Amino acid sequence: MGFFSFFSKDKKEELNQVLEKSKENFFQKLAKTVVGKSKVDDEVLDSLEEILIASDVGVETTLKIIDRIESRVSRDKYISTNQLNTILKEEIVDLLMDNNVNNLADFELPKSDLPYVIMVVGVNGVGKTTTIGKLARQFKQKGYNVMLGAADTFRAAAVDQLEIWAERAGVPIVTQKMGADPAAVAYDTVASAISRKADVVIIDTAGRLHNKVPLMKELSKIKNVIQKQIPDAPHEILLVLDGSTGQNAIEQARQFTAATEVNALAITKLDGTAKGGVVIGISDQFNIPVKYIGVGEKIEQIQIFNRAEFIDSLFPKD
Repeated sequence: MGFFSFFSKDKKEELNQVLEKSKENFFQKLAKTVVGKSKVDDEVLDSLEEILIASDVGVETTLKIIDRIESRVSRDKYISTNQLNTILKEEIVDLLMDNNVNNLADFELPKSDLPYVIMVVGVNGVGKTTTIGKLARQFKQKGYNVMLGAADTFRAAAVDQLEIWAERAGVPIVTQKMGADPAAVAYDTVASAISRKADVVIIDTAGRLHNKVPLMKELSKIKNVIQKQIPDAPHEILLVLDGSTGQNAIEQARQFTAATEVNALAITKLDGTAKGGVVIGISDQFNIPVKYIGVGEKIEQIQIFNRAEFIDSLFPKD
């Protein structure tokens, strides 16, 4: 099998549909920029820079892309505007593949005698609970024994929502009463998972504002109690970000990654938004893999993030 050969035709078509608004928004602006121009010059590059920033790619990543294209123009001497789409696509893919750290193939988990623990973090409203439900379903369909832990005990609806998703996914869940110690819930969840020989545990956590220090201390406490039972857990601290918020998602990622040991990202709500470019910025700026993307509201609408396929879907077909 080739690299990312698991990416099916159905997933590709789904991704194409999800990114349609982002694609239309970007390339309509780009088409206006190159009207009447035959070659890529400084004026075209300046306009391209503005379009990329306006498309939520982010300033830092945009400058890297522009530098790459300028180098290409300098090297090749003459590049027509007809070639711009192809070159832009190639340089973005190369930029993101430089940081490529994907190590998950189609929801496969490493083999172990102990459960694989995923601790899910993020602010309220980003789709954290929904993402947990979707992941639970995907892992169960792969044949894994899955267990959920409702450690967001500060928000009344959080436990109820996770119980609904657990039922939809057909997996057991560990809960305690409202206001219970989140670390105690996490501890009980992992203990139960070990006794039941579960393969994967997904633990929800509170999602109060990302600049509240007590929340970060609470997350550290949860991590510590998990490690009392499985020393190298949590294996994944998954930060969920709402892609439709554009640059705010990048700021949340910056705050969370500075305060917690996040080692995986999930970007949600990409369907129906024109801000798909934010995935490029997030994927480039953080030395953390974007592992999952949410591509709709249904329980099956989550994908492993494939950089090359994502960029390909953002560009019009020749």
